[in-house]
Amino acid sequence: MGRRAGAGKAGGALPPARPVAPAASLGIFRSKRTWLAALGVCLWAGAAGAGPQRVVSVNLCTDQLAMMLAAPGQLVSVSHLASDPRSSVMVAEAAGYDANRGGAEEVYLMRPDLVLAGTYTARASVELLRRLGVVVVEVPPASRLADVAEQLRIVGAALGQGARAETLVAEFEAGLAALRIRTDAPVRAAMYYPNGYTTGAGTLADEILSVTGFANVGAAAGVTGGGILPLERLVMAAPDLVVTSAPYPGASRSEEILAHPALVAVRGAAAAAMVSDAEWVCGLPQILRAVAGMAAAHRAIRDAVQVTRADGE
Repeated sequence: MGRRAGAGKAGGALPPARPVAPAASLGIFRSKRTWLAALGVCLWAGAAGAGPQRVVSVNLCTDQLAMMLAAPGQLVSVSHLASDPRSSVMVAEAAGYDANRGGAEEVYLMRPDLVLAGTYTARASVELLRRLGVVVVEVPPASRLADVAEQLRIVGAALGQGARAETLVAEFEAGLAALRIRTDAPVRAAMYYPNGYTTGAGTLADEILSVTGFANVGAAAGVTGGGILPLERLVMAAPDLVVTSAPYPGASRSEEILAHPALVAVRGAAAAAMVSDAEWVCGLPQILRAVAGMAAAHRAIRDAVQVTRADGE
């Protein structure tokens, strides 16, 4: 169904399936093939009519992109992860849609004329849906801030909502430009999560730190993508800022390292920030909240240093 106020609830009559293009991969890749994939989506949308009428998203990030871009009634279902406040910034909006768990049978019975997925989403389901003739557009995970504009445009084209996508792109790029901090002396920051996990080079988190005047300790330690940063390496790096995420409810042995006396000492000597995972996970315009938080942390550290210097003079 679409928004729950609409027709087509479970158990009710489903509308006739809209003709779909032959099964094909419309995956999106960061290269010269990106514009070709986008063109393919546009041509398919133009051939099929004024955009798809029954869209199902099975990936957390495409869920939120689709909810921002879809016309009323165009999006019929999003993944269950969109309703989890630990991972989604659009929980309230997700309440207006049926939730799915990405199963091919479940999705196919919704009679979608377009499915939005991530490149690592439920591979067996994606391939089966394609064999059944359903058009699937795959969007890769964002690893740089420029991907936000790219993904808005790709999903906007797939939905026939290109104008709306361009509006959001312009707003995002203006917001990012206003928050950017340029400095010749970056402040050292470490992202540190349960099990000693950190984010290094080639990640959204790394670029968020970079554009807000920080040098990423994880990247300097040689971590590419996500990986483990030994606590000893973190202590020796003596970061000026330690960024952690809010703990999940209940007890977890993986989180015990965050209470280790050595880490407590490092955090006591440095500034500390606790962030929401939901704002950092996907390449959405809402990632500006994470950028704004890090920009504020940088200003606070800079101001504290200036006060310390003034007191010492």
